[in-house]
Amino acid sequence: MEITFELGYALDTFYFLICGALVMWMAAGFAMLEAGLVRAKNTTEILTKNVALFAIACTMYMICGYDIMYGGGIFLDGIVGDGATGIAEDPATYAPSADFFFQVVFVATAMSIVSGAVAERMKLWAFLAFTVVMTGFIYPMEGAWTWNGDAVFGMYVLGDLGFSDFAGSGIVHMAGAAAALAGVLVLGARKGKYTADGKVNAIPGANLPLATLGTFILWMGWFGFNGGSVLATATVESANSVAVVFMNTNAAAAGGAIAALIVARILFGKADLTMVLNGALAGLVAITAEPSTPTALQATLFGGLGGILVVLSIVTLDKLKIDDPVGAISVHGVVGLLGLILVPFTNDGSSLVGQLVGALTIFVWVFVTSLIVWLVIKAIMGVRVSEEEEFDGVDMSECGLEAYPDFTAGRS
Repeated sequence: MEITFELGYALDTFYFLICGALVMWMAAGFAMLEAGLVRAKNTTEILTKNVALFAIACTMYMICGYDIMYGGGIFLDGIVGDGATGIAEDPATYAPSADFFFQVVFVATAMSIVSGAVAERMKLWAFLAFTVVMTGFIYPMEGAWTWNGDAVFGMYVLGDLGFSDFAGSGIVHMAGAAAALAGVLVLGARKGKYTADGKVNAIPGANLPLATLGTFILWMGWFGFNGGSVLATATVESANSVAVVFMNTNAAAAGGAIAALIVARILFGKADLTMVLNGALAGLVAITAEPSTPTALQATLFGGLGGILVVLSIVTLDKLKIDDPVGAISVHGVVGLLGLILVPFTNDGSSLVGQLVGALTIFVWVFVTSLIVWLVIKAIMGVRVSEEEEFDGVDMSECGLEAYPDFTAGRS
């Protein structure tokens, strides 16, 4: 059955917008996950960060980020909104403004990764200052080199080397983790997390039901994240591709959760819920680089590898005294790299060399520029709250509100 261009344009645009809304819903998932994994006294501040970073990401990407990445013009003045002129001049099968909406929620996702890693001891306004630079400049630059195919400082084009990242294991997730790692190194660990003799003290989160809800929201939102990256659904071929991507995305998440559950039982003798949650997310990150070419079994195994790796990574980072309260660097960074490396096993159009060069380009750019920005912010306004504020919790000092006043009132 043939489909008219106008109808296909409308269907693909609608699909793109719905997938973008699903990815936007991941902002709620990150907020709930992080709020569940921090202590009660820091809940309001982490929620404030997640709402504010989403708003800032949308605004900065509108002002200049999209132009840097795709050439949409400052304040999007180069985007044709709709109508016959937009259809005639744009070779894509969806509205340019729909592309902006889909891309901007990816930017917010990358920034959300940073939020959890620096939780419980960073100044709110220092974090928001970094958000401006990350979403308006750092992320769009590496996005231009990867998804838009620009040359990296005029030296090489990643696509020519066989680099492929379908929905952003490296471009979004590893980039967010690289920025988070730079921030954590500048910030230091939470007080009491590590002892002088190298012992690691667990600091439990306040609300594991909330963290579990956040994980399921992210799992659901990931169908938009990966499925929307097909960029179309109005033809039989694209519809079949979307269905395969949905199937593999779900399979990888399940594989990651199962593998993390088993590894946690072997290592700790217990079914550690936080590891299971991170295992599911790790499976999702692992398949994001290429969800369209594996079989369902391969997707499950790839997710399982992510689930195994994330548990080992979280334990290793703790031994290195890199304090990440939610495991974001392991889930999105270490497993994001794994996702890139796995692509050539099922996608003949990619190469291992291209994947490694692409991963190195993304990590070096984001980590170095982020480290510079964090150090500048530290010199100007400081990045860490005082010891007293950290002990009392940053909810009151940064936001003047407590998330659970009935439970935290009167604590020492």
